[in-house]
Amino acid sequence: MTGIAITYDRVLSIIGGVIRVALPPDTADDPAGPRFGDLAMVREEDGPPRLAQVVRIGDGEASLQVFSGVEGLSTRSRVHFLGHPPQAVFSPNVLGRVFAGDGRVLDHGPSLDHEPKVEVDGPSANPARRALASRMIRTDVPMIDVFNSLVESQKIPILSSAGEPHNALLARIGIQADADIVVFGGLGLTFDDYWTFRSAFEDAGVFMRTVMFVNEASDPAFERLLVPDLALAVAERFAVEEKKRVLVLLTDMTAYADALKEVGISLDRVPSTRGYLGDLYSQLARRYEKAAVFPGAGSVTLFTVTTMPGGDVTHPVPDNTGYITEGQFFLRNGRIDPFGSLSRLKQHVIGKETREDHSAVMNTMIRLYSGARDAQRKQAMAFELSDLDQRLLRYGTLFETRFMDLGVALPIEKALDLGWQTMAECFAPEELLVRQNLIDTYYPRQAG
Repeated sequence: MTGIAITYDRVLSIIGGVIRVALPPDTADDPAGPRFGDLAMVREEDGPPRLAQVVRIGDGEASLQVFSGVEGLSTRSRVHFLGHPPQAVFSPNVLGRVFAGDGRVLDHGPSLDHEPKVEVDGPSANPARRALASRMIRTDVPMIDVFNSLVESQKIPILSSAGEPHNALLARIGIQADADIVVFGGLGLTFDDYWTFRSAFEDAGVFMRTVMFVNEASDPAFERLLVPDLALAVAERFAVEEKKRVLVLLTDMTAYADALKEVGISLDRVPSTRGYLGDLYSQLARRYEKAAVFPGAGSVTLFTVTTMPGGDVTHPVPDNTGYITEGQFFLRNGRIDPFGSLSRLKQHVIGKETREDHSAVMNTMIRLYSGARDAQRKQAMAFELSDLDQRLLRYGTLFETRFMDLGVALPIEKALDLGWQTMAECFAPEELLVRQNLIDTYYPRQAG
């Protein structure tokens, strides 16, 4: 069917960014007729063509969401169906390039019109044909590598709020992660945010292994629905055909959900919780489930940002996200909160791809930091502090400075060594409650 083009001119209505066009009675049985998800061009007499996509079809009509809005269109417009869904350019030449939310080249570089294209938003890989996640992706962020390791094929969000440095953290992960290819998708970014991401990738020397799909805040909201699909389609091709380890970065999935809500309202769909549609979970899951390890090939790992309006973790977007993903990194007060963060796949790599002391260091440091938080509360309430409390307070300060500060970048081996050093500066070996063979091997005696 790709390449079949059909034109209709019976426009029924134009409401809220959606144009409804009448279809001939026999269209439903016509294999060349328009399908759900197909693209179309809408033209008003001598005006420029506007890209649109079929978002509803049936009852003798099709509803199309016009990407750039419907201002200036009338019922005299003609709808030219292209006969195929959205497509993304895929070839090694897309590396180091920037694309708009509708797939157009955005960076004024050489044309890619003659490069092969792939359809987006296809089905995710059959779970029965996926390989078990068993390889760590190093990020050199201690709060990730040491305490909640990122695993190849994992789908995991940063749960954040307005004002938190989630974009800076996402850029650092894209720069420092040991992935072959980084595919970045920006949803509703300001120009400053977009340029910050691009400059960070260029300055770090990783831009030539990066593909960027960018929807700015001034761009049509509907394009935000395409950005994850474009990014994931390209990532999947690199993983399957080129056997690359691909890291997909998406920000912000709440903007994606808001765009879904906007389109649903235009289609008069009945809203559910807080105005979001009832299929929000399914729409998010269709994208997140693209993360996979492909046997005999590469992998797709998905790292996203989900902002929580008002910091409300029960908001429908983070709430539904939590049912789909395999943990989360909780960003609070400019730091990754060790108590709100979780990686459900870390047990596949801790002590297997990492050092034998990894699990002991992780658990002991978190236990001691919990004690430090308790000591901080006692101090705030003017309770008398014991010698242990004083040492816990000192440890808590060192932990926050050496590990929780987002500016810290350390390979995991050095981070584990620093963990032992930090504990040794505040506690005797027997106070750590760690196996003796690990104490004998790793505890720095000169600090004891």
